[in-house]
Parts: sequence; C-alpha cells; structure tokens
Amino acid sequence: MYNQVPITVDGHSFTGVSLKLPKTNFLSISNERGYIMCGALDVQLLNEKLADRKIVAGRAVGVRSLDDLLDAPLESVTLAAEELGIEKGMKGRDALLKMI
Repeated sequence: MYNQVPITVDGHSFTGVSLKLPKTNFLSISNERGYIMCGALDVQLLNEKLADRKIVAGRAVGVRSLDDLLDAPLESVTLAAEELGIEKGMKGRDALLKMI
C-alpha cells in the first residue's frame, strides 16, 4: 500500500511517503531541497557515484513509521547535507528544518 501525506514541521511543509513492501516499509519525508529516508537509502552511492548531483539526504535506520523517521537520529548523511549543517546523529525533524 502506498500512502502520501502532508507533514508540517515548525510551520514548514514537507511530503511524507510510505510504501508497504514484503517484510519491510519504505519511508521518506522530503521537500524541494532534500529528504530523509529509511535504511533503504544508499548514502555511499549518493556521495560517490552521484556526487555531481549534490543530493541533500539523510538516512535513519530501524524506523517503522513517518513519526519514527522524524524522531530518529540520522545514521548517515550525504556530503551535500553536511554543507547545510546536517549532521550524523541529528534528529530527522531537525535535519528537515536545515533544508528550508
């Protein structure tokens, strides 16, 4: 099942996407500048193979819902995210606010 919902963080709008897959869930919260995502995100690929795209993204592991994704510490972030002040260990909601 696919679900897309509006998410507001401190008055700023984002789009939450959840997709139920066999034995797992795909989760993402984004705006036009970047996104945070569940453990399916390959940060190494974004930093190495797609570095020229300067993708702003963060990865949280062990999350099961969009609320979990907002509250979870980021396990890894892209180099482009670091340039915005987004750091490993930062909560998802705080990272999203850096993407404003």
